[in-house]
Amino acid sequence: MGEFAERPVASGGGDAALVREISAPLFQAKGWMKFLGVLMIIGGILQAITIVGIIICWLPIWVGVLLLKAASGAELAQTGGSKHELIAAMSKIRTIFTIYGILALIAVIIGVIVMIVGGTTALFSALCNV
Repeated sequence: MGEFAERPVASGGGDAALVREISAPLFQAKGWMKFLGVLMIIGGILQAITIVGIIICWLPIWVGVLLLKAASGAELAQTGGSKHELIAAMSKIRTIFTIYGILALIAVIIGVIVMIVGGTTALFSALCNV
């Protein structure tokens, strides 16, 4: 499971109990994470069928794989009490939020550009018809 897989599993009872307590919310959501991960992968595969979709199909597939790995890491952290698995799972979720944050930023920038171009076009069109 990534960069933390080589490290030993937490052996202290206190550490394992703390890891189980902290990982409980992720463990409880693992079913939804797996479900969404599979849907994202299927959506990415369906996007790959189209000409435009082939350019961006890797993104939902990547997010789907990250969700599946995060769910597996949360399950391993809960059952084994491994803080390294918990950190790896949370790192994958951080990556997902980073991806969606960048996509949101790109969408806002494109939206502003479209509004500026559309407004400018409407203004020139109105001025030419006067």
